[in-house]
Amino acid sequence: MRLRMKGGPYKLRRRAKELSLILIVLVGATVLLWTWDRSPVLTSSLPSKNKLLHLSPDIKTVPLEPKRHVKEEISTLTRSEVINNKEEHHFDETSSTDTTETVPIQKKEEEATKHKHGPKREKTGVIKTGSSSTQIEETKNVILLEKTSEKEEKTVENQACNHAKGKWVIDDRRPLYSGFGCKQWLAPMWACRLMQRQDFAFEKTRWQPKDCDMEEFEGSKFLARMRDKTLAFVGDSLGRQQFQSLMCMITAGKNSSDVLDVGKEYGLVIPPGGKRPNGWAYRFPSTNTTVIYYWSSTLCDLEPLNVKDPHTEYAMHLDRPPAFLHQFLPKIDVVVLNSGHHWNRGKLMANRWVMYVGGVPNNNSKIADMGSAKNFTIHSTVKWVDSQLPKYPLLKAFYRSISPRHFVNGDWNTGGSCDNTTPMSIGKEVLQEESSDYSAASAVRGTGVKLLDITALSQVRDEGHISQFSITATPGVQDCLHWCLPGVPDTWNEILFAQI
Repeated sequence: MRLRMKGGPYKLRRRAKELSLILIVLVGATVLLWTWDRSPVLTSSLPSKNKLLHLSPDIKTVPLEPKRHVKEEISTLTRSEVINNKEEHHFDETSSTDTTETVPIQKKEEEATKHKHGPKREKTGVIKTGSSSTQIEETKNVILLEKTSEKEEKTVENQACNHAKGKWVIDDRRPLYSGFGCKQWLAPMWACRLMQRQDFAFEKTRWQPKDCDMEEFEGSKFLARMRDKTLAFVGDSLGRQQFQSLMCMITAGKNSSDVLDVGKEYGLVIPPGGKRPNGWAYRFPSTNTTVIYYWSSTLCDLEPLNVKDPHTEYAMHLDRPPAFLHQFLPKIDVVVLNSGHHWNRGKLMANRWVMYVGGVPNNNSKIADMGSAKNFTIHSTVKWVDSQLPKYPLLKAFYRSISPRHFVNGDWNTGGSCDNTTPMSIGKEVLQEESSDYSAASAVRGTGVKLLDITALSQVRDEGHISQFSITATPGVQDCLHWCLPGVPDTWNEILFAQI
């Protein structure tokens, strides 16, 4: 009895210890399993098959990072460096409301921003059922879906790209055509390779927008994109330069005997007693693509007051678009408008232009000022084009901001010069968000007309003008308004191509 009583408590203590050990083992195993399931380090040691099966539902597609270029030491372009209205003879003082307005936000950019920051589509990352091969195939589909989404997001970023913000870089692949060639389209007075100029480093530059890539221009791609379509430049001599630049870019500067002159279809013929037509129109038969230039320096309707008098004055209808636009806009798919450098008293007097508003001579002193008249006309024409967009929903309309002049120590007729031949010596990068052409920016704001903003990026290229090398220049007179071709206007067309 005593032995049994002694052994009883001992056995109970022993069994208690065994139970305690079992409980400790069970708790430890439970904690280990729970930790294994939660820890990324431990789960990474799972077989590859399990890796495919355990895609986290929290994984989100990260947009592709845009290519970034190494930032160099640069002279950042400031607002005061772009256009000094007081120094520019072609500019009169503009109203304060124009100079304080900001760049318009384009409708497509707004939509792109909403899409970019809107709710992201949900992706199913966990495969629960089915055979191993089915699970792997479904997982591949998930990965492909994520990659597709990445491409979509990058496309949205490109659509919202601010092409006016960026920098000039050296590119040995430039120019896009030879300055010795392209005689079929390029006027000799703008082909600097045919002049006495010896420095051509300006031809080896390319514009690189900030935080986005710009599509490389190719003539074949342009013609394919513009198949059965018509592009028209309507504006002054800088618009004509852009037109000739584009023709050279499309053909790579080579003679193209198959291109048709279709000027007659648009009334572009030499008038009686005239030296040249008011424009040109050429068609590429392979894609039925037509490229037009129409001269309209002030972008308003000009009407002779007495058609029988060769010295008649012309009514300059500030509130009417050029008659060419009225007549041919239905046949145009892309239109690029510009104006600016002809808005001065000297031009009005030399051309016998008289300002009209509402069909009668203007008597509003606020409009009579040259700067105000220019702004009034630009706003009026852009507003009219915008009113036509609902009728022609496929029409793409652009207003090109002003091309800067670089006269130093005078104007074109007072000894002004632009002798620099070193590319980007005054700066190479543009970081400003707003356009430097405040009049153009305010004109397109709230409309379907897009701003082709080339002012600031052209301002840092003072070495690209014809300067003293003009074949028609008189001693002491330099051309610091027009550009050498190939040259800066080629970039305007690259940006245009990226937006159409």
